[in-house]
Amino acid sequence: MATNRVYNFSAGPSMLPEWVLERASSEMLCYGSSGQSVMEMSHRSSAFEQIIGDCEASLRRALSIPEGYRVLFLQGGASSQFAMVPLNLLTRSGKADYVITGQWAKKAWQQGRVYGECRVVASSEDRTYSYIPQVDPAQLDPAADYLHICYNNTIYGTTFSPRTLPVSGSVPLVADMSSSILSEPVDISRFGLIYAGAQKNMGPAGLTVVIIREDLIGHAMEKTPIMFDYKTHAGAGSMYNTPPTYAIYICKLVLDWLQGPMGGLEQMAQRNREKAELLYDYLDQSRLFSPTVQGEDRSLMNVPFVTGDPALDAAFVKEAEQAGLVNLKGHRSVGGMRASIYNAMPIEGVKKLVAFMQAFESDHR
Repeated sequence: MATNRVYNFSAGPSMLPEWVLERASSEMLCYGSSGQSVMEMSHRSSAFEQIIGDCEASLRRALSIPEGYRVLFLQGGASSQFAMVPLNLLTRSGKADYVITGQWAKKAWQQGRVYGECRVVASSEDRTYSYIPQVDPAQLDPAADYLHICYNNTIYGTTFSPRTLPVSGSVPLVADMSSSILSEPVDISRFGLIYAGAQKNMGPAGLTVVIIREDLIGHAMEKTPIMFDYKTHAGAGSMYNTPPTYAIYICKLVLDWLQGPMGGLEQMAQRNREKAELLYDYLDQSRLFSPTVQGEDRSLMNVPFVTGDPALDAAFVKEAEQAGLVNLKGHRSVGGMRASIYNAMPIEGVKKLVAFMQAFESDHR
């Protein structure tokens, strides 16, 4: 790691792999034989068509995306999907079910209610979203157009797992995977639609990836703006308008890194488990710091913790920053601290954080 670089524990935009940054730096002035930067080239050029094609192919390999799914490279962040999903999917029965596990899931539900009848079928709001609620299949509406979840809850540090994932039957399962995509293998076939902002595990801010089953395309409400219709982007190969070209290029490099030096998604998942276990093991025995999530619902990506004293929390964040451990302040809605340990965070960063926490605890007993 470069000596002047910090360990960035931000929830997003997050740190990028140095391998990716160095590669992008070497190609900044001239990409291949194009004589220009990717930032400058036309999205209609053969050079960029190769980049976006390679990026999609790489993503399909990394996630083992089956036939019958389209990959869309969009803009507007995951928050735009709060409206795009109902505009495109809430068109048959006009009803949808939502599981509320945090702020983003709640915002998605609130936006969905603008367009149809959206029910909350399970929620963990009663305990500040510190667990994943059980979803009783009997409570789900078999006529619903979709069931929406937020797979990993960035603010609160909880996550669904293959075991706790709702069984929705013939109802398409829609998931916001912004803070967990590419962190571990996932069975894409269990979902009708997945969307994710790129700025956590896939690249820089500005790119949103949608993976959608083909039969869910082409049913948008009549009032849907052209840019909010999945059919528009599927039919134009994600280039109906100028896409976020440089963000797509960086995403391609991240996928090259993941499947090259990192050895693929299974190996990445193992590294992520090791990092999370290292931090949770310390928190579980600490007499100063307390994790806010217990048990199997703990996220591998976002680890919130507190001391119980807001002044001490603030002192910790300040001193950690001076030690080169930055962006550890918790989300403004919950306070405390949060360590986001996405794919690009090396285990050395987590070890340094734990060592700093041990020293801080020793000084403040």
